[in-house]
Amino acid sequence: MAEPTTHSGPLRRAFDAAVAAAHPGAAARPHLPPLPRGRLLVVGAGKAAGVMAAEVERAYPPGSAVAGLVVTRHGQGRSGGEIEVAEAAHPVPDAAGADASERMLALVDDAGPDDHVLVLVSGGGSALLGAPAGLSLDGLREVVEALLRSGADVREMNAVRRRLGLAAGGRLAARAWPAPVTALVVSDVVGDDPADIASGPTVPDPGSDDEALAILDRYAIAAPEARARLRAGAHAPAPAASDPGWARVRTTVVASSRGALDAAAASLRAAGWPAFVLADDVTGEARVAGALHAAVARAVLAGRGAAAPPCAFVSGGETTVTVRGDGRGGRNTEFALGLALALPDGAPVWALAADSDGIDGHGTHAGAFVTPELWRRVSRETARAALERNDSVSVFEAAGDVLVTGPTGTNVNDLRIVLVGRPAPR
Repeated sequence: MAEPTTHSGPLRRAFDAAVAAAHPGAAARPHLPPLPRGRLLVVGAGKAAGVMAAEVERAYPPGSAVAGLVVTRHGQGRSGGEIEVAEAAHPVPDAAGADASERMLALVDDAGPDDHVLVLVSGGGSALLGAPAGLSLDGLREVVEALLRSGADVREMNAVRRRLGLAAGGRLAARAWPAPVTALVVSDVVGDDPADIASGPTVPDPGSDDEALAILDRYAIAAPEARARLRAGAHAPAPAASDPGWARVRTTVVASSRGALDAAAASLRAAGWPAFVLADDVTGEARVAGALHAAVARAVLAGRGAAAPPCAFVSGGETTVTVRGDGRGGRNTEFALGLALALPDGAPVWALAADSDGIDGHGTHAGAFVTPELWRRVSRETARAALERNDSVSVFEAAGDVLVTGPTGTNVNDLRIVLVGRPAPR
């Protein structure tokens, strides 16, 4: 194993500060509803669902009529408590998620006017609320897998998934009638639109079946069963946005990327790096976004940037990966490799690109560090070939620069931290 990365300390501390600032339990507590005359029924889905459910239980007095079911990713659940925490697959839905979604909908179907339905929503919920509407689970899995490989962004993917999910596109909130609904949302999407977070289970669907079909056409996705469902028209429709019943539903975004980025920048300043937030809405192909961040770093080093070295900048958002090979990786390691390949040998630039939930893609890694020493450990030729195979993780494993954190309990999208030049002594 290679020696620890130079400057990995401030990079990792900045990442940890960002994750702590986005802790979903602390963010949700000020927005919890008072106990109703009847039951507080707690449902929800996402990578932060278990942490949020635990916070809900702590917030109310022992013996309160609080019960329910949330679903989170495999390996992120917990035992005990009045709120059941089920586990299911992500990013492709499975039978466990479909079952949990159907049981969740049965719970809210039983809600009365004296009850209150509390919905805990976070990134990953689209897959975890995996009950299909009008097609088989295999048909839903097929279209989701194709979308994930296509390079479609999260808005496009969710425009399709909202039309195909039994709890998506406001259907969960609609099923809770006549009970009031409070939805607390941890945002993992650019723009923080609740319709795009977990496919919007508590807000009206702004899209249409025709829009979803156009997205499948745009990316040449066959998915015959999904297409047949979409051509047949709406299945289990939710109320239109103009329906007065939405007045009983309150949806609030309680945590998002911007607060996490501000916390990362503050951590860097405390470590002696003048730091600024570059953007919280970076999208597009991951390797291209990485190269653009490298261009910012090169401009700073050449004296053509808005800041002078030493300095640091951070960014958030969610890029995409068009999968053409069979390698291992995720959008953060692809971003990191794109950045590294766009820097000259020995450039005094250090970076970390990682997913705030601790899992980048399908692997166990959160992301990767970029250091000036990378090209002493791995050749550029090897790295370029790996990138073409979507095998970015192998490069950083060889260099000893993979970041492994385990699940963080939150999800506010990707975090990218770049250090340029050497810090002044402190």
